[in-house]
Amino acid sequence: MLGGVSQGILWGIMALGVYITFKILDFADMTVDGSFALGGCTCAILISNGLNPMLCLLISFLVGMVAGLLTGVLHTKLKIPGILAGILMMLALYSINLHIMGGPNRPLLRSDVTIMNQINDMFHLKDTLGDNATSVSSLIAGILFSVVIIAALYWFFGTELGSAIRATGDNEKMARAQGVNTDSMKILALMLANGLVALSGGLVCQQQRFGDVSMGIGAIVIGLASIIIGEVIFGYRFKFWYYLMGVLLGSVIYRIIIAIVLQMGMKSQDMKLFTAIVVALALSVPVLKSKIFKKKIAAPEVEISQSPSD
Repeated sequence: MLGGVSQGILWGIMALGVYITFKILDFADMTVDGSFALGGCTCAILISNGLNPMLCLLISFLVGMVAGLLTGVLHTKLKIPGILAGILMMLALYSINLHIMGGPNRPLLRSDVTIMNQINDMFHLKDTLGDNATSVSSLIAGILFSVVIIAALYWFFGTELGSAIRATGDNEKMARAQGVNTDSMKILALMLANGLVALSGGLVCQQQRFGDVSMGIGAIVIGLASIIIGEVIFGYRFKFWYYLMGVLLGSVIYRIIIAIVLQMGMKSQDMKLFTAIVVALALSVPVLKSKIFKKKIAAPEVEISQSPSD
């Protein structure tokens, strides 16, 4: 369960990137599957070559932004539909990731220099927690990164530039009428989103101690599941930071659900099917709520129309 929570927070950073494109920009970006693996593969090869793990994460963030930039250019400049542009980049990144690592995967067994190990050494977690030290150190790293990222996103989307991105997602024609360069806003949002996704991939790579070209398969579905679960459970009640926290906690809840069903005996090969079912159910909850609400409103009207005076 502790491992599920720590993984949920690290994957939650990826869900924050999906939230930017899916909810704020209203853009179904399939690049996520490729950019998540891109961040992990980049981090794996750099750590294997002796670079500082924090510097590796920064580079992972930057290469993720480049992937988002290319998707934005395909969509805005070459007029390729958004979902197709994302699929094209996802396919291209698979080959790019193979070239980066020189193979399908790269283990970090020979290199103990990761952020999680640094936290273990700093707080002497291995001496006190034993086998749980890695999960606790991953949890600490995830919390620190999540707090900084949520604070940065809350500040950024409150600026004029961030507001222009939100306006582009809400009503592109109106934003363009107000003088906003909507193409630039789309590209910027895609760069920021895929940068966060790649950063999450780098953190997950350091946690699991290997990079793999297929580690991002299904990432977009996991991100959507986190967003929808967060919306269903926490709703829209407070400010923008509350929505971001809901996405992060939605990722944690999703991972806890996964841990529970695995402990109950579900096979790992069925997890993708289970994820699809969870997302479908979560997406249907708001629709079912609205239908039930409409029936409750319509019921008194029917009783009034069938009064004895009629």
